[in-house]
Amino acid sequence: MMKYKLIASALAGCLGTVCAVAQSNPNNSATNPYYGSVQAIPATQGVKQLSLDDAMQMGIQNNLALTEARQNQQTAQAQASQTLNLLLPNIDITGGTGLHQYNLEAQGFRGELISSFSPLVPPSEAANFPFIVKVDLTEGQANLKQTLFNWAGWDLYRAMKVGAKSAYYSAQSTRGLVVLNVGTIYLQAIADSAQLDYARSLLKTDETLLYQAHEGHMAGTAANLDELRARVQYQTQQQAVIVAENTLEKDKITLKRQIGMAPEQQIQLTDAVPFADLSVLTIEEAKREAYASRQDYQSLLQEIRMAELERKAATHERFPTLDFQGNYGVQGISGGPFHGVFVAAGSLNIPIFQEAKFRGDRDVAESQLQNYRSQMADLRNKIDQQLRDSLLDLQTANQLVQVARSSVDLSNTALEQSTERFKAGIDDNLPVVQAQSTLAQAQSQYVNSVRQFNQAKLGLARNLGIVDTQYKTYLQGGNPPEVKSKNPIQP
Repeated sequence: MMKYKLIASALAGCLGTVCAVAQSNPNNSATNPYYGSVQAIPATQGVKQLSLDDAMQMGIQNNLALTEARQNQQTAQAQASQTLNLLLPNIDITGGTGLHQYNLEAQGFRGELISSFSPLVPPSEAANFPFIVKVDLTEGQANLKQTLFNWAGWDLYRAMKVGAKSAYYSAQSTRGLVVLNVGTIYLQAIADSAQLDYARSLLKTDETLLYQAHEGHMAGTAANLDELRARVQYQTQQQAVIVAENTLEKDKITLKRQIGMAPEQQIQLTDAVPFADLSVLTIEEAKREAYASRQDYQSLLQEIRMAELERKAATHERFPTLDFQGNYGVQGISGGPFHGVFVAAGSLNIPIFQEAKFRGDRDVAESQLQNYRSQMADLRNKIDQQLRDSLLDLQTANQLVQVARSSVDLSNTALEQSTERFKAGIDDNLPVVQAQSTLAQAQSQYVNSVRQFNQAKLGLARNLGIVDTQYKTYLQGGNPPEVKSKNPIQP
């Protein structure tokens, strides 16, 4: 019966391993730009050493989401420039020459009018006066158009400038999320590398125990069941090593995809991020730091300011606008004398009977402003919630690391004692197998708890808005930087 239980256990482990290998990578979505990159760095010979800082810089340079955010920022700046052009002087130069045909009768010149020009037109020519004439005309002129006063246009230009600032903060927020994602997958790869090292270490131990059980069975000092149990344990651990190798390679593929490295490039992670305690901020200190540093908060502040300016522009649409138009040039018959011509005119435009449009523009702008203010109220509550969650996650993960570390120490002691009893012939190898299983589970929990603790620190830095500049400080532990502002910015 024991033999069948061992075989069933091995079969179950094999099926579990196959299922684990068959799982797809959740970080390969083609619809999420944070998991993509726009530039593939050519592969080089050998293994490339990749530090956490290198991965962060490459992610900032090549990540698709951040590239799109920078392009959106450039678009916002270009739109502000386009709006400014409406308020600046517009000067253009035109010139041309051409053959023109005119119908004098169509323009009101009748034959009876010729007598009025008798001093100029001899009677012999008056009878044959041509009413269809052709003229070869050449002209050139410079045109100037300037808006002298347009209050609504000025408000719109200021609104577009503020919109460009909002796009800048939005791009910076995307930068922080890219750093968080790259850091997370880097930490995951480090954790899976540690899991692989633990799995290989246990495999060597299982190989030694299998050899001892086989030799004892051949010598008649150990039962066949001990060798069978040791062999099942050895093969199960082989499966664990295979799965760990596969998981680590998939992590590296995901990391290379996010930072723009060629998929065939061999890499080795050089930074190990062990457990390092962090002095936690109070919730009030964390909120002050978040209000001063979070890019999404700053971006929404700019959105509110832009909506306020657009509302002013809607109000100022009722105001008159003053424009100036003019040109100066030369005109004459081709090959003949030319004479200067010019126009200088100012225009005052007073909108009348457009009240429905004005009220509609004002209501739309007011609705947009209230929408942004509602979002700000929700964002402030969201920041408070995120910070409290991060502080709780940090505290919990810290405690889990302490417990997991103690569990690893106890499991190591239990395995050492069980192994000594087996070598001394006091007991069979069943307690050894059980102790190894307990140690493997404890090691896995410790690695995962350290990873969760480091990810919690990155999450706190992200919620504070400083992950892209202070990620290393938070991972290395110690005291976090001082709060930038004691007076949080209020909308």
